[in-house]
Amino acid sequence: MSARAPIIAALAAALLFGGSTPFAKVLAGQVSPILLAGLLYLGSGLGLWAIRIYRDQGLALPTFLVREWFWFIGSIVSGGVVAPVLLMYGLTQISASDASLLLNLESAFTALLAWLVFRENADRRIVLGMALIVAGGIALAWPHGDTSVRGSLGGIAIACACLSWALDNNLTRKVSAADAVFIAGTKGLAAGITNVVLAMFLGATLPRPTVVAAAMTTGLFGYGLSLVLFVVALRGLGSARTGAYFSTAPFLGAVIALVAFHEPAAHGFWLAAVLMSAGVWLHLSERHEHEHSHQLMVHTHAHVHDAHHQHPHDAPWHGLGSHTHEHVHEALTHHHPHYPDLHHRHGHKPPDQVA
Repeated sequence: MSARAPIIAALAAALLFGGSTPFAKVLAGQVSPILLAGLLYLGSGLGLWAIRIYRDQGLALPTFLVREWFWFIGSIVSGGVVAPVLLMYGLTQISASDASLLLNLESAFTALLAWLVFRENADRRIVLGMALIVAGGIALAWPHGDTSVRGSLGGIAIACACLSWALDNNLTRKVSAADAVFIAGTKGLAAGITNVVLAMFLGATLPRPTVVAAAMTTGLFGYGLSLVLFVVALRGLGSARTGAYFSTAPFLGAVIALVAFHEPAAHGFWLAAVLMSAGVWLHLSERHEHEHSHQLMVHTHAHVHDAHHQHPHDAPWHGLGSHTHEHVHEALTHHHPHYPDLHHRHGHKPPDQVA
């Protein structure tokens, strides 16, 4: 994979997810929040599994270690069940443009969890960028005028959704070497079924078929394909950096809400946009370079023969393009710019050596 590929994947994921938020806002007035979350993820899961079965001509499962299954299940619960319900509730309380900007908090929470809990490297630039993004979220959600308790609760719900997705991002990073379509499709099915059953248990009724189709289509693109691209980006960038690129999603969603749906810009919108833009720029312009050591590692993922993949093959191979098989990384020490990707999850001696 080229150095630019995970960045492009992260930005494409942001475009798909950011664009889905205003459309979900339109549907939120016609469907209960829990049922809408279920339909969005059900469309994602069914669509991606159909693609996977057609692609692989079967139902082969990836090989996970026992602990990886726990990480994967945790990501499904936090990101596929809890977060979307909170988001759909929040969208019934506040405008789509405000909600879109508040979703920038996901990147800050993702980086904080990656740094403090999962021990991913984060330098001063990343920390400052997170602080600016959080400040933008506070500026947007700060009570003003005749703001009601209802609207404040909507903002809190969306902030909690961002925290749930941040946990999901960090757990998904641990299994990101596996098939991205399997990860996203399985998460969509599990979350979709759970939320639809829960909604029905609480008394919700299915809307007319056109609304169901619109919700599931929105879910396939905004949640399913977006998550596939996000997982691809996690492999190459790590959680905090992928979250930084993905944080452009709320800006794209806000622009769509303002232009396509003619929503007025709320108080604090432009101040939040400036603060969040500055934070995103700091994340995107970060450069991390120092001498580092790779320990012996054996794993399986798609790769090309680059500086980290110089191994022999048991079977004939033409030497071109990406291929997938179990391979060994010998111990290695070298110096080059890098992110905390699949091959750079090493420790750092404080202070971090960042160019």
